[in-house]
Amino acid sequence: MKFGFHVSIAGGFENVIQRARHLDCETVQIFTGSNKQWKRTPLDPDRAASFRKLRMKASLDPLIVHLFYLPNLATPDEELLERSRQAFSEELERSSMLGAEFLVFHPGAFKDSSLDQGIRRVADSLNQAISSAKANNVRILIENTSGGGTRLGGSFSQLARIIDGVEKKDYMGICLDTAHAFQAGYPLHTAKGLEDTLEEIDQLIGLDKLLLLHLNDSKTPLGSHNDRHWHIGEGEIGIDAFRRIINHPKLKHLPAIMETPSMPDADNRNMTTVKRLREED
Repeated sequence: MKFGFHVSIAGGFENVIQRARHLDCETVQIFTGSNKQWKRTPLDPDRAASFRKLRMKASLDPLIVHLFYLPNLATPDEELLERSRQAFSEELERSSMLGAEFLVFHPGAFKDSSLDQGIRRVADSLNQAISSAKANNVRILIENTSGGGTRLGGSFSQLARIIDGVEKKDYMGICLDTAHAFQAGYPLHTAKGLEDTLEEIDQLIGLDKLLLLHLNDSKTPLGSHNDRHWHIGEGEIGIDAFRRIINHPKLKHLPAIMETPSMPDADNRNMTTVKRLREED
């Protein structure tokens, strides 16, 4: 398993490489701009090319882009939906320019419509983005969520239904977030719970489409639907569970990104923990 963090792009994409090296990353995840603003500064082709070369030289593989938080591909609000679709398509092209292998996104919330309608909107949005994309070298990964309310993605059956509605399925995959799954009610803290979860993913989606892990412990209990990440082995999931996850024969080949809380020396501690668990295999 390759380990990395979500790394800030503050000061320019070139700084991502230095920050990732400092954290001893083997893979890395980024936003392509502010995660809280719609406006995107156009990417300079020369700087994007330079970043691609620096990233490959640093052996950071794969590169993952995470969609920023404002788009909602499941919303019944037509104006917001159209804006979200345009933003998603743009992020797909920006990801391609930067040489990213994956674009990860949360499926969104269906608000005052129905679950079925929300799933249909997400699938339609993906079809539109894929058909209009100028580049087709980026895989789109749907991330499971902690669920609750009208938020999609709390079950793998919902992710499966979205993918079923996508015409070009070869473009699609999923990202398993350990904290989100636990918060949605999947008991990853037990050996049986992990096996049952992987079996469900395999039956509904196929483990061949599980291409990325978000490796996060949970600050909140099983089934809480409260999305709060915590440090590896220090939360409700626990160190034994992460040992099983990291060394599981069906998962150990995957890249794993940590999105643990930013605290002094916390990133170094988390990286030391996961690499120690990997060495125990």
